[in-house]
Amino acid sequence: MKAVIQRVKSSSVMVDNEITGAMDQGLLVLLGIHEDDTDEQLEWMCNKIAKLRIFEDEEGKMNLSVQDVGGGILVVSQFTLYANADKGTRPSFIEAARPEKAEPMYEEMIKWFKTHTDLDIQTGEFGAMMNVKLENDGPVTIILEK
Repeated sequence: MKAVIQRVKSSSVMVDNEITGAMDQGLLVLLGIHEDDTDEQLEWMCNKIAKLRIFEDEEGKMNLSVQDVGGGILVVSQFTLYANADKGTRPSFIEAARPEKAEPMYEEMIKWFKTHTDLDIQTGEFGAMMNVKLENDGPVTIILEK
């Protein structure tokens, strides 16, 4: 499982010219599910994202989590995180989980955040062509893999 986490001042996602998720300060999470990922990895990832201290405290140190600052989380599925471009120039996505596995795990992440945090949780639309807009804060971008 891979997640690209961006600290944002604002972010939104559109599908067919309609906003499906939008928020102000928080985390934009681009989530890739691997064919071998497990529920334990998903739980680890959710806990890590919710507690990741990448927001600045009053002294300017990255010491606060998204929960500490009352931000939101926008979760967007992105199978292309498992692109393999080692051979040739056309990436292979063979390691990315098939939709029948990836979509339930994506939905489970959203459910976990809604159940275990008081944060505003927004989403993209699984499998759709999405336009993601963000104002990166920092920029701060963290890549997690489990």
